[in-house]
Amino acid sequence: MPGIDKLPIEETLEDSPQTRSLLGVFEEDAAAISNYINQLFQAMHRIYDAQNELSAATHLTSKLLKEYEKQRFPLGGDDEVMTSTLQQFAKVIDELSSCHAVLSTQLADAMMFPITQFKERDLKGKHRNDPQAPEILTLKEVFQIASNDHDAAITRYSRLSKRKENEKIKAEVTEDVYTSRKKQHQTMMHYFCALNTLQYKKKISLLEPLLGYMQAQISFFKMGSENLTEQLEEFLTNIGTSVQNVRREMDCEVENMQQTIEDLEVASDPLYLPDPDPTKFPAHRNLTRKAGYLNARNKTGLVSSSWERQFYFTQGGNLMSQARGDVAGGLVMDIDNCSVMAVDCEDRRYCFQITSFDGKKSSILQAESKKDYEEWICTINNISKQIYLSENPEEIAARVNQSALEAVTPSPSFQQRHESMRPAVQSRPPAARTSSSGSLGSDSAALSALSLDSLVAPDTPIQFDIISPVSEDLPGQAKSSGQSGRRTNPFGESGGSKPETEDSILHQLFIVRFLGSMEVRSDESPDVVYETMRQILAARAIHNVFRMTESHLLVTCDCLKLIDPQTQVTRLRFPLPNVVLYATHQENKRLFGFVLRTSGGRVESRQTSICYIFESNNEGEKICDSVGLAKQIALHAELDRKASEKQKEIDRVKEKQQKELNKQKQIEKDLEEQSRLIAASSRSNQSSTEGQFVVLSSSQSEDSDLGEDGKKKRESEA
Repeated sequence: MPGIDKLPIEETLEDSPQTRSLLGVFEEDAAAISNYINQLFQAMHRIYDAQNELSAATHLTSKLLKEYEKQRFPLGGDDEVMTSTLQQFAKVIDELSSCHAVLSTQLADAMMFPITQFKERDLKGKHRNDPQAPEILTLKEVFQIASNDHDAAITRYSRLSKRKENEKIKAEVTEDVYTSRKKQHQTMMHYFCALNTLQYKKKISLLEPLLGYMQAQISFFKMGSENLTEQLEEFLTNIGTSVQNVRREMDCEVENMQQTIEDLEVASDPLYLPDPDPTKFPAHRNLTRKAGYLNARNKTGLVSSSWERQFYFTQGGNLMSQARGDVAGGLVMDIDNCSVMAVDCEDRRYCFQITSFDGKKSSILQAESKKDYEEWICTINNISKQIYLSENPEEIAARVNQSALEAVTPSPSFQQRHESMRPAVQSRPPAARTSSSGSLGSDSAALSALSLDSLVAPDTPIQFDIISPVSEDLPGQAKSSGQSGRRTNPFGESGGSKPETEDSILHQLFIVRFLGSMEVRSDESPDVVYETMRQILAARAIHNVFRMTESHLLVTCDCLKLIDPQTQVTRLRFPLPNVVLYATHQENKRLFGFVLRTSGGRVESRQTSICYIFESNNEGEKICDSVGLAKQIALHAELDRKASEKQKEIDRVKEKQQKELNKQKQIEKDLEEQSRLIAASSRSNQSSTEGQFVVLSSSQSEDSDLGEDGKKKRESEA
C-alpha cells in the first residue's frame, strides 16, 4: 500500500499558516471520511437488516412448510406426496435458516461492530467502554478553545506597558501566555496525533468490515459449495495479511508519535514563554531569511491606530505577510536598499520601523520577544544590502554585521588587548570600572571611611530629563549644532555624510534609558556612582517620576553619544577624556552610571563633576567594558601619537644637524678654494718680485759706471 500522509507534530509550536493550511486539509479529509463512513454504515446496516429479515423470513418459511400437513384444504388436502415434499423443503429451508442466522451473527460481529466503533468512537465521541480512546470532534473543539485562549493571551501580552508599576500585571499576563501556549501546543500535538491515526484507521475501517462481510459470506457458502470459497480464499488471505501489516504499522507509528510528543513537551517548555532568556536562546544576527508572527500597526484615523497579528516571512528581497487561513502570502514591501530602525510606538515594546528605499512607504511592526526583535532588524538589514544574492550569504553577513555583533559582545581582539594593557598602567587611571564581583582596592578602602555627604552634597538638584544642566558648559557640545543634528544609523554604520567618528576603531551601540543626573563632590571611588543611583531612584519614587527617555548609547574611542532612536539625531555628546569614573550597580546589573568632569559649573574657579545614571537591558557590565576598552584604545592611540611626534622631532633634529654638517663642509670647501687662490696669488707676486730684483741689479751696475754725477741725475729724474 502507498505511504500514509501525516501532519508534522514538530511544527505545532510554530503554528505557521502553512501548518494551519495543512491542518485544514486533514480536517477536510476527516469530514469527508465521516460523510463517506456514514453512507457506508447505512448501506452495511441495510445489508445487516436484510440478512436478519432474510433469516427471519427463512425461519418463518420453514415453520409454515412444517405446518402444511396440519392445514385443512377443501380440495386435495390429503396429498401425502406434497406433504412429504414440503417437509423435505422445510428441513432444507430450516437448515438454510440456521445458516442465515449464523451469517447474521457473523455480520454483526465482523462487519457492523468495526464500522460502528469507528463511526461512534473515533469520529463522533468517546465510547462508553473505552474512555481513553481519542475522538476527533472533541479534540477539535478543545483545540479551537485553546487556540482562541492563546490568541487572547498574546493580544493582552502585546498591550503590556513598559512602566514599572505593571510588573505584577506583566507576571500574570506572562503566566497566562505560558499556560495558554502550553495548552495549545499539547492539545495541537494530540489533535495532530489523532488526525494521523485517523489516516490509518480510515483504511482499517474500510477493509475490516468488508473482510468480515466476505468471510461471513464464505463461511455461509461453505455449507453449500466448497468451490466458491477456493476462488476467494487467496484474495481474502492477502487482504487479511495487509490489514494486519497496516495495524502493526499503525501501532508502531502511534508509539513513535507518543514518544515524539513527550520529547517535544520537555524540549519546548522554555519556548512557551513569550520572551525567553536571551542567554539560553541568543539572537542570530547573520540570517538572510526570517519568518514568524508580528503585530502590524494600521492607522484607522488621524490619531487612532489598530494592531493586527499576522505571519510575516521574507522571500528574496520581499517582505510577505499571510493571515491565518490564507493559502498564500501577499507582498508587504520591497526591502532591497530599505532602512530599518528601532522605534517607540504607543508604549509598546520591541517595535521597529521599515522604510522603503524611496521613503514613500513605511511599516511599523512589533516583535514578540527581544530575540525576534533583534533577529528581524538584523535580517532585514542584511537583505537590504542584497547579501542574499551571494553564494555564501551567512559568511558575508557575519563580516558586514561585525559592528552590530560588537554592540552586544566586545571584540575578542580588543578584549585581549584591553586585558594585556591593564598591568602596564602604573598610576591610577582616569576612569575606574567596577562591578559587583570586583575589588575596590586600597583607594576604595581609604574612601570607605568617608561619609555619604562627602560624596554627594545634600539637597543637590536632580535632573530627570535628557537635557543635562551642564551641557552648555561642555566644550564643543552646545556650540557644535551641526554635530548634534547629525543622524546615525543603528549598529554604528555610516550613512551618506561622513561622521566625525568614522576613523574610530570601536563602534558599539546599546539601548539605554536615562534615569537622572546630579552634581557630585568626588570622583575618586565607585561609591559615588552607587550613592547617586540610590538618591535618584529614591527621588523618582518620592516624586512619582516613572517616565524614562530611551536612547541609543554609542561608544567610540572619542566620545559617548546619546542618539534619538527615532530621528537618529545626537542628543548629547560626552568627550571620552572627561569620563573619569564608570560603574555598574552591585546587585542590579541593569543600572550603570558614569561621572563626567567639566570645567565651570556653579563656581567658575573650580571643576565640577556630574554623575549620569542609566538603565540598560542587562548590559551594564558590557557597557562599562566597552567604555574601558574605548579609553584603553584612546590611551594607546595618544601614546602612538606622542611617539610619532617625538619621532618627527628627532627626524627634524637629524635633518637640522645634517644641514649644519653640509654647511660646515661647504665652508671648508670655500676655505680650501680661497687658500688655493691665495697660494696662486703668492706665486705670481714672487715671480714679479724676482723681475724687479733683476732690473734693480742692472740699474745698480749702470749707476756704478756713471759715477757720482750720473747717480744724482738719475735720482733727480726718478
